[in-house]
Amino acid sequence: MRIALTGASGVVGYPLATGLVARGHAVTTLGRKPVANLPHLPWALGEAPDLSGFDALVHFALSHLPGKYRGGEGQEPAAFRTANLDGSLRLFEAADRAGARVVFASTRAVYGDYPAGTALSESMPLRPDTLYGKLKAEAEAALGDHDISLRMTGIYGPPIPQRGHKWQALFADFRRGAPIAPRVATEVHADDVTAAVDLLLPQSAAGGAYNVSDLLLDRRDLLSEYAALTGITTPLPPRADAQAVSSMDTARLAALGWHPQGRDALRSTLSQIVAAEAV
Repeated sequence: MRIALTGASGVVGYPLATGLVARGHAVTTLGRKPVANLPHLPWALGEAPDLSGFDALVHFALSHLPGKYRGGEGQEPAAFRTANLDGSLRLFEAADRAGARVVFASTRAVYGDYPAGTALSESMPLRPDTLYGKLKAEAEAALGDHDISLRMTGIYGPPIPQRGHKWQALFADFRRGAPIAPRVATEVHADDVTAAVDLLLPQSAAGGAYNVSDLLLDRRDLLSEYAALTGITTPLPPRADAQAVSSMDTARLAALGWHPQGRDALRSTLSQIVAAEAV
């Protein structure tokens, strides 16, 4: 399939780009920075590119403060809205003109303020309580009936060239013995996100929203695995309250044959991270 992909230079978009190519798709990146060995079209959020000849637009670009999605607007909420919502709507219109199906990177933040411990399913009314979640929900509402939104949890993966990995700052703090706050959250591997996109690209897949999530991961357990690989003896942070986290029901995606890799992917990724640190 001929795919136009935004956000391909990021820590999520890069493994998505390479993973889609490995699955036989022809990927062209849209953005300010080309990705090595892939065709590229210069583009910025807010522009409406010519998507003629593409079968699908996979939109993963987001303008935000480094390391932040919720709160990624900083002190400029109007600019955040203009870039990410208005920019997405122009992209969707360009895809519609070209007859390209859209796969949109949404987020679990669209569920917002449901009580802790709620099982989140795609049929529930959206209740976003952050600007990030509100803009993603508004963008979802603008998609066509056959388009797809992926409501994704936190995404992790191996180190990306010139970008590092999601837990780089956390691991650096742990190595130097800095205090680390307890935290538990849901996570999914970037390769499992790629598998979800690949499953949903064909026109036979039903449109609408799909939850994408896998592990409930406590920082204490993550750092314990990292410590076992590195020999670091820094004290681990306390365990967080897992009951404060709402799980995501992924049955709709699983019905298509999606099976995330669970702890095996986590351990493999940590081994890759430790190997990269040793170079």
